[in-house]
Amino acid sequence: MSENKSNDPLHGLTLVQILIKLVDYYGWEELGLLIEIRCFNSNPSINSCLKFLRKTPWARKKVENLYLDTDFDKPLGEY
Repeated sequence: MSENKSNDPLHGLTLVQILIKLVDYYGWEELGLLIEIRCFNSNPSINSCLKFLRKTPWARKKVENLYLDTDFDKPLGEY
């Protein structure tokens, strides 16, 4: 019997998990520079950003793409 595997690299991850990992890695200030959305730049919090991202597909897509493009094993600033 073969297993069905999802081709979606974000399969099994919640938006909150993605956001927390990005905030831990980049911090709010750097996130605000990388993705210019108000919830990252003006009094940021996980809850306020989650509300915004759940209602705004284009912003959520930018966050998901940044997550996929980020090499979390490499220290920030190393190229």
